[in-house]
Amino acid sequence: MKEKRYTPVFFVLLVFLCWGTSCSPRLDPEAVKAEALAIHDRVLTVDTHSDTPMRMLREGWDIGERHDPSERGSGKIDLPRMAEGGLDAEFFAVYLGQGERTPEGYASAKDRAMQMLEAIHKMCKDYPHLVELATSPEDAYRLEKEGKRAAFIGMENGYPIGTDISLVKEFYDRGVRYITLCHGGDNDICDSATDRRNPEDNGLSDFGKEVVAECNRLGIMVDLSHASDKTFFDVLEASKAPIIASHSSVRALCDHPRNLTDEMIKALASNGGVVQICFVSSFVKETPPNPKREKALQTLREKYGPRREIKDEALLAEMREEYMKIYEKYPSERAAVKDLIDHVDHVVKLVGVDYVGFGTDFDGGGEIEGCFDVSELPNLTLELVRRGYTEEEIRKIWGGNLMRVFSEVIAAAGDNQ
Repeated sequence: MKEKRYTPVFFVLLVFLCWGTSCSPRLDPEAVKAEALAIHDRVLTVDTHSDTPMRMLREGWDIGERHDPSERGSGKIDLPRMAEGGLDAEFFAVYLGQGERTPEGYASAKDRAMQMLEAIHKMCKDYPHLVELATSPEDAYRLEKEGKRAAFIGMENGYPIGTDISLVKEFYDRGVRYITLCHGGDNDICDSATDRRNPEDNGLSDFGKEVVAECNRLGIMVDLSHASDKTFFDVLEASKAPIIASHSSVRALCDHPRNLTDEMIKALASNGGVVQICFVSSFVKETPPNPKREKALQTLREKYGPRREIKDEALLAEMREEYMKIYEKYPSERAAVKDLIDHVDHVVKLVGVDYVGFGTDFDGGGEIEGCFDVSELPNLTLELVRRGYTEEEIRKIWGGNLMRVFSEVIAAAGDNQ
């Protein structure tokens, strides 16, 4: 077990609670909760992945309004609930599912990416008193002091780049500060961890090496969530800057190809990078089979065909709606906050506290018991405190580690100019 570590405030509480008694040392739960909330408020809190920009494109949904999390369609993140949950900085993901690798497919993906980028910029224009576009660690710390949310941008899937390396700079100029090289399928950059068209893992392509080099040159973090195992190690070899896994968990605790093996985590730490633990329940905890749900999902797949082949946005939205209804009708047992922090503990024991953080994947499948939406993020800090993490360690986990990597990526880009 990890050695218990308490802050000075906890030591004072410990002495006070046991003063003049023969009881064993126990901390008052309310005092623990109060201390956790105080720490949560003091540290910079960063979530490295949410798919909320897709929701921003929906008619009638306003990120500036508070949505009741108990109501269907409310989403996991809006600006009022970010404030409630004490989240200082969010990496809003420009997400593109993998489509056809054709000129038409690339053009469509780029157009969709630009729509989401515009939605993020519009949010900042519409609510300048609440949120501001951020492109550097300095922006995050400044905005935290000003009481505003920092809106960073990541691109989930390099598919919109197509085979045009100049688009990396174009997306950088629009605010993109990390690129997840692929998603749920192979593209021209690299092979994916899931749904590969060719069962053989070919890793990073020659064009992918150009993309990594261009990200290094510009100061864009390279993100290896969703990448295949070979891609992971190919990128580590190719990159001249630390890399991130913006929303991935630990394979030793949950055997899923989207998660990182211990070998990967050690290599990532040696590279100076960071793994941001993902909140998708099936990546956190293995659950028993759900045959009724699997049968319903198979019927859905037969009805609509492969998701990547659906070109019509209305039809895609219809499919997503049916997909959500199936999960509501046949729910799985969700992982809990304690299960998620087990993943943090595993990384800390394996390589140290400097290489782990949080990437919720809210609005993209991320939710666990005890942290259903962004307003419940303080529950993570509470569990960290209960396990004896110090305030400085919590500061690193919540944002310090990611901002260190971000700063090093920017510094490496300066060296490449």
